[in-house]
Amino acid sequence: MRHFFVLFFWFLLFIITSIFASAQDKDKKPRQPSGFRPAPLVSPEVHADGSVTFRLRAPNAKEVKLDCEGAEPMAMQVDDEGIWSVTTPPLPPDYYGYSFAIDGVRTLDASNHSLVPNLISPENSVHVPGPSSLPWEVNDVARGEVHHHFYKSNIADDERDYYVYTPPGYEKSGKQKYPVLYLLHGFSDDASGWTAVGHMNVILDNLIAQGKAKPMIVVMPLGYGTMEIIRLGWEEGWSRTDVRDANFKKFTEALLTEVMPQAESEYRIAKDRESHAIAGLSMGGSESLLTGLNHLDKFAWVGAFSSGGLPDEFDKDFPSLDSKTAQRLRLLWIACGTEDHLITLNRNLRAWMKGKGLQPTEIETPGMHAWMVWRRNLMEFTSLLFR
Repeated sequence: MRHFFVLFFWFLLFIITSIFASAQDKDKKPRQPSGFRPAPLVSPEVHADGSVTFRLRAPNAKEVKLDCEGAEPMAMQVDDEGIWSVTTPPLPPDYYGYSFAIDGVRTLDASNHSLVPNLISPENSVHVPGPSSLPWEVNDVARGEVHHHFYKSNIADDERDYYVYTPPGYEKSGKQKYPVLYLLHGFSDDASGWTAVGHMNVILDNLIAQGKAKPMIVVMPLGYGTMEIIRLGWEEGWSRTDVRDANFKKFTEALLTEVMPQAESEYRIAKDRESHAIAGLSMGGSESLLTGLNHLDKFAWVGAFSSGGLPDEFDKDFPSLDSKTAQRLRLLWIACGTEDHLITLNRNLRAWMKGKGLQPTEIETPGMHAWMVWRRNLMEFTSLLFR
């Protein structure tokens, strides 16, 4: 009898446990089979009116924001499946860099293969297409070529690279020599910045085809005299004056003694200073001024877009500039966006230059510290060169 009650007790316990487990299973979502992958998201999705919808799967996130170039961060909303999304207002046609912030942690869009290369903060890219008249839109015109070179820098003591754009028809032009633009990227970019993000080759192809720019060679070097400034990052890299000054000084040395001789030996670049221009954005804008204005024996055309990193002691950085040296310049072109945090520095610099007898071309356009401004700067600046 005692054995019977023991068996009966365990039978009841099994029944109760099974009923309880079944009730719990009704409240659970179906388990996904092993190896299951959710359906891919469409992100970004560009709409006919130029607005863009961004999506991100993050079911455990508490807050997600979109950080899109040229705009303030936008809060995203989540649905029942844990998919966050936001749709922007209509955007002007252009290329936009963007990233997500998940609970304050920056991340890329895993659904988008288009990337913006960067040594500190890479992003994704979205293209809002526009009319063919925009200089960065690919048109059915003759195309130039972009070449990639590597070399050992004794100045910087590292292995580095540079890119060279040759205009349409270069290979068939025999012994013809071309003017050259040394085009410099900004802080945190790599040597591919002007081609991968700035689309300079497309811009030059279109301008040359329209007769708005002279055929020219463009050399785009890695813009750091020392990579220590990158390792230290945004704040410490620029607050350390010894690192900042070494970066500028060594870059000029590397450009003049390593990149320029090598490029001129490999490409048909005209040797006279009237055929040499230098320009850049942000850090590269300062480097173009420091290199170009202090070496007027090599450059007659100097451009700076949203220059940054220069101290206000302009007399120290440009000790030989006066009205006589200014006469050697064919063009001194200084631009900045009116919403750029560097606008005051650039205004002060232009005022100082005018006090020294220089006559800079002063350009201010709507816009922030962004590639949308610099693409337009490049279009305007290159249209003036070598005329």
